[in-house]
This record gives sequence, C-alpha cells and structure tokens, in this order.
Amino acid sequence: MNDSKTLQDRLYSPFENVVDAFADTDRPVLPRDAWQFILFFARQAKMPFVLLLIAGGLSGAVDAALYWSVGWLIDLLDAANPATLIADYWPHLAAFLFLILVIRAVVMIGNAVVEQQVVVPNFYQLVRWQAFRRVMDQPYEFYQNDFAGRIATKILQGGEATGDFIVSSLQTVWSFLTFLILAATILGALDPIMGVVLAVWVAGYLWAAYHLLPPLRQAGRRTADERSIVNGRIVDAFTNIMAVKLFDSGGREHNYVREGMQRYLDAVKQLTRSITTVRAAVALLNGFMMAGVAVLAVNKWMGGAATTGEVAAALGLVFRLNQMSGYMMFNINGLIRNFATVQDATTVISVEPGIKDAPDATVMPRAKGDLVYEDVSFHYGKKSGIISNLDLHIRPGERVALVGPSGAGKTTLVNLALRLFDVESGRILLDGRDIRSVTQASLRAQFGVVSQDAMLMHRSIRDNIAYGKPDATEEEIIAAAKKASAHEFIVNVSDPKGRKGYDAHVGERGVKLSGGQRQRIAIARMMLKNAPILILDEATSALDSEIEAAIQENLYTMMEGKTVLAIAHRLSTIAALDRLVVIDKGRIVEEGTHESLIAKGGLYAKLWERQSGGFLADRLAAE
Repeated sequence: MNDSKTLQDRLYSPFENVVDAFADTDRPVLPRDAWQFILFFARQAKMPFVLLLIAGGLSGAVDAALYWSVGWLIDLLDAANPATLIADYWPHLAAFLFLILVIRAVVMIGNAVVEQQVVVPNFYQLVRWQAFRRVMDQPYEFYQNDFAGRIATKILQGGEATGDFIVSSLQTVWSFLTFLILAATILGALDPIMGVVLAVWVAGYLWAAYHLLPPLRQAGRRTADERSIVNGRIVDAFTNIMAVKLFDSGGREHNYVREGMQRYLDAVKQLTRSITTVRAAVALLNGFMMAGVAVLAVNKWMGGAATTGEVAAALGLVFRLNQMSGYMMFNINGLIRNFATVQDATTVISVEPGIKDAPDATVMPRAKGDLVYEDVSFHYGKKSGIISNLDLHIRPGERVALVGPSGAGKTTLVNLALRLFDVESGRILLDGRDIRSVTQASLRAQFGVVSQDAMLMHRSIRDNIAYGKPDATEEEIIAAAKKASAHEFIVNVSDPKGRKGYDAHVGERGVKLSGGQRQRIAIARMMLKNAPILILDEATSALDSEIEAAIQENLYTMMEGKTVLAIAHRLSTIAALDRLVVIDKGRIVEEGTHESLIAKGGLYAKLWERQSGGFLADRLAAE
C-alpha cells in the first residue's frame, strides 16, 4: 500500500503543483458578469487550459480515426488473401495497432492527467480561495442580511461550477466539435449528399439549442438559487438548535424548511421538464440523421459506388455521433447549470464592499486611546433614528460607561468606533486621526472587545483564547485564562473526540460550554490581546455574582492606563467608572459620575431606582 502511494506521488505530484491553489489577485472585487468571471479565472491558468484544449481536440480526432480505420480494415480483409494477410499488409496492420495501443492510450492518459491532476484539484481551489478572500472583506452588515450557510454554499458552488464549465467546454464540447468536423469531412468525401444530411442535422441541432436552451438556463439558475436558500434554512435551524428545541413546539421550523424545499422541488421539476424537451428534440433529430446516412450509404453500395468498409465507416461515424450528441445533451445541460450557478454565485461573491480601506489608508500604530465622536449621525440608511448629531470625547485612560434603555444606540456607537458600520455624517477620531483614514485591520487591533454574546469558534479552547494574539505562548494563554477565572473549568473540559483541557473543541459558537464559561474564555482572549482600548458590552452579563467578583479585580487591574468604553444594563457593574454617559434615542441626555447623576434625579436616577428595588417597592406600596 505504501509503495503504491509512493509510486503515485512520484507519478502525479509534478503535475499537481502546476497551478497555485492559493494564488491571489490584486483585484478587490471579482467580475460580476458570469462570462467575465469565468474568463478572469481561466486567464490565471492559461497553459493548463491550452493543454486541455489540445487534448480535447486530439481525443475527437482519435475517435474519428478509429471509425475510419474500421472501414479501412473491413475493405482490407475483403480484398486480402487470408493466408498472406500478415506478410502482405503487416505495416498497415502494425499502424492500426499502434493507433489503438499507443496513440489512443497516450491521448486518453494525457487527457486524464491534464484534467484530473493539473486542473481539477488546484484550479477549483483557486476559485474558492479568491472568492472566500473577497467575501471576507465584506462589512458586518453584509453578513447580517444573509444566511451564513447560503454564503458558504455560493463560494463552494461557484468554484466547482467555474471549473466544471471550463473543463467541460475544453474537453467534452471541443472533443465533440473536433469529431463532428472530421466526421463531416469523411462523409462528405464518400458522398456530398451525406455531408448535406449532416449539415441539416447540425442546423436542426443549433435551432433546438437556440430555442430550447434559454428556458433550461433560466430553470438552472432558479434551481441553484433555491438550493442555496434551502441549504441556508437548514444550516440556520441547526445553528440555532437550542432555540428550536425550546420554542418550536408546533413544528414551525419543519414548515419553514419544507416551504423552501417545496420551492426547490418546483424549480427542479421545471428544470427536468426542460431537459426532457431538449433530449426528445435531439432524439428525433438523431433518428433522421442516422436513417438518412444509412439509406444513402446502402444505396451507394448497391450501385457499386461504395465499398463495404466505406458503408461500415459511415454508419460507425453517425452511430458514434448519435452517442456523443446524446451525451452532449447532459454536458450542455451541465454547462448551462454551471453557468447559471456561476451567475448566481457572483451575486454574493462579486459585490463591492460597503466599507473598505481608503486607497491611501495608513497602518495605525498602538493608540493612546483618545476617542472623539464629532457631530456623528447614523440611521442604518433611514432618514432618522438611532444616532443624531452626537458629540462625545473619551480621553486617554478614561473609563466611560454608556447607559440607557434598550435601543438607545449604545451598541451602535461601539460598532461605529470599530468601523463595522460607517458614520452617515460627522466623523470619529482616534488619536486625532479619522478612523476612515487608517486600515480596518490596524484600527480594530486597537480594541479589545467582550460582548454579551461570546464569539467563539468551533476550535480548541487554546485557539479561541489566542485568536487575538496568534504568537502567544502556552504560559501566556494559561495566565490569561487564570485571570479570567477560566483555567479551573478548562482543565476538566473534554470533547467527543477525546481531546481534553485547552485542546478540547468548544462546538459551533461554543455551544458545548455554558454561557458563563464562554464569557470567561472571551474575557481571557481580551486580556491576552492587551489592546489599548477596551470595549465591554455586557461583558459579565452571563456570569454569576461569585465569578463576576473574582474577575472584576483582574478587569480593573487590566483597565489601568487603558481607555475603557463599557455598556451594561446591570448598573452596579459600571457605577464605579470615571464617567457615565446616558443616551436616549440616539442623543446624550446626561453625563457625570454615578453620585452626581443620582442627585440630579434624571433618566439615570430612574434606571438606578428600578434596578435597586425602588421601582418594585413603589409598585407594591401602590397595590
């Protein structure tokens, strides 16, 4: 077994590295038009596709030569003396065997190597890789508006469809055209009227393609789109399986997925009807073509104008043409479906990012933490609402809390600072620089973020903690986990594959851990990153009081010398910060320390009273 693998490595490895599977392009947005998309990638592997074109043409030529050779052999046998056949015609017979054993084998093997080793693995991966890189450049809003599973499907299907379209065009279609041209030449030489029959057949074939393939193309595109929607709905259900289990007692999710599957089924039925119509048309055309050539060939033989071998060659060619044209219908169907899939995929893959680095964007060095909102407005594309003409200055090292009712715009302010969205008017400055003038990567490197929804990946606990600092040592990772009160539970974690401790995988979005455990890993990750600006969006909301108290001391230690922007609905967790900024309906309505705002008796005082028991006491007294 090992020797076999070694031999395969020696045979195939040199061909498998011709195309760089992870080569990238300077083009920021891939072509939106499907033809341009296909050609863009084809140009990145010109030589392999030229070889594929040559191999496809030679394959058709060898096919035609084999059928012509059969006719020639029949005539030779008809005229030769069996006793002296080899002595008289050995060079001819040797050439016939050379065609079958050597030329045919070399062409077929060469075809297979160019297609399966040079093109298929690496080129398909090249398309997927470049598509993935471009989709990753899309802003946060892009992912809010679509299923994650649907986006992933578009990338995978787009890569496969692009490769399949080019390979089928250069292999099957071109081979068929080469065979058709040679067959027409041979038949025309036998009898010009046979050439006319073939020309009429080609015209009918093209007519059928012109009138019947557009509906097939439309049906193929609709099928690809509906398939991706179904995939997105299924993945969405599995991703949120806990919500489904807890709240979907009436089979609502079944109906939601079934409705998507029904639409996909309707699209498939329309597609299969179109396929059957095309195949029926080709079957009728092929029947008339074969019958016409057969009648002409036999009639010519009866008149003594054609040999038995010529009749055999003519019939062999048209029978082979019948087989190839029937097979071609599957390939034409495949080409159309692949083209439609590419068209569908480019609607996601080839989108201009709504947020991108400025052409002259610079890399921001480690920030001091001076954050300024100047007359900032943001309405999520609407005319009003959310944030309006807001001014806020957070000084280096200042610890500021954003307070207000749900929907006031607190998290939006944080997202604007991170440039997950761009302000619609005004500007945000970090250390005096407009955040739109620096690269997004270097901007976000300045922030350590912990949100109430801990963002974990289905990787090891070690990888999740070190995500903000990939070169972290094992000692640094463990130290961060201990500061976040996470080390104790981590060493006891195991996963179904037997991985334990820091090697254990946490499941999709950390589903295998409790909310508090996920939160502590997220806090450890932030501590390890050690960014100059900390954003705590309900950072301890999933923790019980004892764990929160244990972490709080380390959090305060970590805050020293850093700018802190905290959001919390539990006001007790932020009351000790330097300044509280109260926001309501996208505007700052109060600012000050906890004590001054309580004394003022405004919105903050009312929120504090509700959380500290005053609101409930008043209700009970009224009753």
